Amino acid sequence: MESVGEGVTDLELGDHVLPVFTRECKECAHYTEECNMCDLLRINTDRGVMIHDEKSRFSINGKPIYHFFGISNFSEYTVTHVGCVAKINPMAPLDKVCVLSCGISTGLGATLNVAKPKKGSSVAVFGLGAVGLAAAEGAKIAGASSIIGVDVNSSIFEHAKKFGVTEFVNPKECKIPVQEVIPEMTNGGVDRSVECTGNIATMISAFEFVHDELELEKFITHEVPFTEINKAFDYMVKGEGLRCIIRMD
Repeated sequence: MESVGEGVTDLELGDHVLPVFTRECKECAHYTEECNMCDLLRINTDRGVMIHDEKSRFSINGKPIYHFFGISNFSEYTVTHVGCVAKINPMAPLDKVCVLSCGISTGLGATLNVAKPKKGSSVAVFGLGAVGLAAAEGAKIAGASSIIGVDVNSSIFEHAKKFGVTEFVNPKECKIPVQEVIPEMTNGGVDRSVECTGNIATMISAFEFVHDELELEKFITHEVPFTEINKAFDYMVKGEGLRCIIRMD
């Protein structure tokens, strides 16, 4: 933290924090362990300004530059609402824990805090991007004995073993719908199903048959300087990377 605004009591100059675009004001009715649909800070891609005074904190040549997702972190300095950052241990390496801001915390948290698979149970994870692999890691930490990864990109399967995935299914290579394949594999269905694509058809497939220490280095597949930020988007679009670290120096 380079500075804090008036009225901020949870943070102080010099604190290490992670920006979080799905944030919490900690005061509205939705503030629970299982929900992050904050009334005040919920995602709004059209807002573009700070909530307090509805003004932007950025400008160039006298013209405003608008905020994005409330964090605008493709810049060396940014301004956010206090609810959009999470304080972390100052000893944690920033070039590793930065990946916790999005994706990894989503999948890991959904599995451990919501799905809550029991030790020895079976889990199916739909979508093996960073969110899905974090979900698989969560299932492994919880003690699941069978973790089935489902993805249309077969090249990710071998890599997914590092995250606890024990079996793989590529729907494009199946002669029958995946919601029929997995019950056959598991004698009726899995105990928990975690959908990590956001695709409606995949969500339907995921829920038709529902019956350690986190190693962050595994999620980091690429690093680029800020001047080559478009490469990071290319890695994501092509499915070649999980998380790409963008260095400002």
